[in-house]
Amino acid sequence: MSRTTSIDVALRAGVSQSAVSRTFTKGASVSPKTSRLVLKAANELNYRPNAIARSLITGKSKIIALVVAYLDNQFYSSAVQVLSKALKQEDYHILIFLTPNATDKEAQKVVNELIDYQVDCIIAASVAVSNSLVGRCKSLNLPIILFNRHQNNSSISSVTSNNFLGAKQATQYLIDLGHKRIAHITGWQGSSTGLDRARGFELTMKRNGLVPAGVIDGMYKREVAMQATRHLFTEFSPPPDAIFVGNDHMAFAVMDVIREELRLKIPEDVSVIGYDNVPLADWGSYNLSTISQPLNEMVNATVKQMIKLVDNPKASPVQVKINGNLIVRKSTRKRKINV
Repeated sequence: MSRTTSIDVALRAGVSQSAVSRTFTKGASVSPKTSRLVLKAANELNYRPNAIARSLITGKSKIIALVVAYLDNQFYSSAVQVLSKALKQEDYHILIFLTPNATDKEAQKVVNELIDYQVDCIIAASVAVSNSLVGRCKSLNLPIILFNRHQNNSSISSVTSNNFLGAKQATQYLIDLGHKRIAHITGWQGSSTGLDRARGFELTMKRNGLVPAGVIDGMYKREVAMQATRHLFTEFSPPPDAIFVGNDHMAFAVMDVIREELRLKIPEDVSVIGYDNVPLADWGSYNLSTISQPLNEMVNATVKQMIKLVDNPKASPVQVKINGNLIVRKSTRKRKINV
């Protein structure tokens, strides 16, 4: 059985083929009467527009590529959902590519695949993107936006939370609670997010006259964060009385080790604070204090810039930083009230 075409719909509706095309093109000019005739005919013939054929005509695939390192971290699984919904409202679809935070060669391979899929824009989240790669995308008029990371490069658009400020808030909160021996299990130090949060921690400790009780790169990996926690409590004397963890995904692993292996109490023996405010942070088994990333605002800013760049690849890039909020739960000790 052959596929129903726009010509078949046009003949059934008694209109031109271009009228059928306009009816199924968002924002196109078409009269209400023509639209009704076309939709009625399309429904009778079980017709759906051919997205590939339309892309050949318009030069736009209406597909956006999201490149992520992993989806173990709930922040990125949540981001995929919110981003997919926001793109759908703009009549775009999302294509997900997984690639590790590794070499530029691997990132280049991914971009070659993206070009084969004729995507309209790349949104790169937590993936190594070099200046040469950005240059290649620009030479192809392929827009690229960094999500939840940035580069010291004003020629590329990026959208992040204010990781430096968020880390300062988290660290200062622990200090205000009376903690003196504060350790930091950082995010991957090859990423801007990990570096910015580490800088915020170190500066806040220094300004308060405190020396970190230990700083270890957790690589944004559960197993590495678990080993870092063991190291902090076996190799440092005295051990930390509080830990700022570079993201919630690692913070859950830290809390598991503290409770199950070290048999310490949270927050009585150790306060733990994370970063992201993923859904699991609010679960009763963790009740994790954390810095909330403004996910909806970040996605809205990303989609807004994406549309701008797809319409005009030479549009001026933007670097957006959005402040997050401190969310206090039960993994940090209560403030002492002076009477």
